[in-house]
Amino acid sequence: MTEDRPDVPRAGEEREMLRACLDWHRATLAQKCAGLTDEQLRTPSVPPSELSLLGLVRHLAEVERSWFRRVLEGADVPWLWSADGDRRAAFDVAGASWEEGFHAWEAEVVHARRIERAAASLDVTGVDRGPGDEYSLRRVLVHLIQEYARHNGHADLLREALDGTVGV
Repeated sequence: MTEDRPDVPRAGEEREMLRACLDWHRATLAQKCAGLTDEQLRTPSVPPSELSLLGLVRHLAEVERSWFRRVLEGADVPWLWSADGDRRAAFDVAGASWEEGFHAWEAEVVHARRIERAAASLDVTGVDRGPGDEYSLRRVLVHLIQEYARHNGHADLLREALDGTVGV
């Protein structure tokens, strides 16, 4: 695996640090999936779990879409893989391809970066229309870092089980 992740500064402004940390985690997920076939990317972990690398990529596309476009931007965009809002649908990768999942994830990251950069400050808020809770951009960035860190741990184990690749 290549080391083409962005550096996370050792010191700096809060927004720069949060942005760099999130981008580092995004790049880590991409590296964990690099060089694998669609079949390998769809391979589940251990029964009864159906967790796969492709499922993680699709799930994180939904996470990016939900927090940045729905909550912070207030856009009424549909779910990527479920007409009825089933958040588990992203993990159903039967017949799914890396190209489809990766392009959707990459597109959502582009939207997320645009929304984050356009926000006047980390204190800008948006509303989760379901429960009506308000979240700041700061909280969304921290949540996404948590989400990626958790799932990158899953990705470590999935990749090692597939071909023995460890690290990153």
